[in-house]
Amino acid sequence: MLRSFHHLDFADLPALVAAKEAAGLRISLCIPTLNEEGTIARVVSVLKTELSDRHRLLDELVVIDSGSTDRTRALAAEAGAEVVLAADILPFQGHRGGKGENLWKAVHHLTGDILCFVDGDIGNIHPRFVYGTVGPLVRHAELGYVKGFYERPLLAAEGVDPRGGGRVTEILVRPLFQRFCPELAGLHQPLAGEYAARREILETLPMPTGYGVETAHLLDVHRTCGIAAIAQTDLDERIHRNRSLAQLGRMSGEILDAFFARYPAAKIAPEERPPMISLSDYRERFPAAADRARTPA
Repeated sequence: MLRSFHHLDFADLPALVAAKEAAGLRISLCIPTLNEEGTIARVVSVLKTELSDRHRLLDELVVIDSGSTDRTRALAAEAGAEVVLAADILPFQGHRGGKGENLWKAVHHLTGDILCFVDGDIGNIHPRFVYGTVGPLVRHAELGYVKGFYERPLLAAEGVDPRGGGRVTEILVRPLFQRFCPELAGLHQPLAGEYAARREILETLPMPTGYGVETAHLLDVHRTCGIAAIAQTDLDERIHRNRSLAQLGRMSGEILDAFFARYPAAKIAPEERPPMISLSDYRERFPAAADRARTPA
């Protein structure tokens, strides 16, 4: 059964740090970025101040950048992050653009026992986006992978839809999970960019280089470790930029690629009616159709 927590369960940071140190754990944070100059400085500053300087929950805070053409890297460095170009990690392996590429290379570059990921475009950044997903791993040794979930308001010209975000989740990923992997359908935000996992799990996962990476993570962790290793934490609300339909379409295509790479024999058989011409009632009503049915195509 999928376990759920609330970020307030882990909000006592001195106690969480003490538990981390007692367990001998190192925790690393990766922020994957591409052109996030509007938000990255505050994201880094808030998390570094609260979770590295004031409370030593994080041992490492690294921005891994896909090749931003704006001031993302400079602003992140000024705010106190270690900043690395994804292309400079494992250069002999080549470089492929995409979020999954950053996450794959993060496993090589970061040094922690627990690796935590937070997107760089969060407008209401708060330490809960880290301690909410890290906390269950520190407190519960049997868990290996923890996803965040939240309300995602959709900002539109006509106003704010408080539950309008997460469109790809609701129209694509959740139906796929319900059909082929129902234990994962209970995840509120399977595509959330805020999650944490143990190194010994992440290092065993093949990773799509694009947006299919989070879906692939869940399918592979479920297959190898079971649902008991996966949990989720309520992080309240996340405000970020909403992507265009064209971007969501590309994302959906990459998710489908990752999904069917893991379910190659999957057959989707929608409930459908047979061709009308195959019904005798129809052929009796329309004699010309009966003639067409007898004539080879």
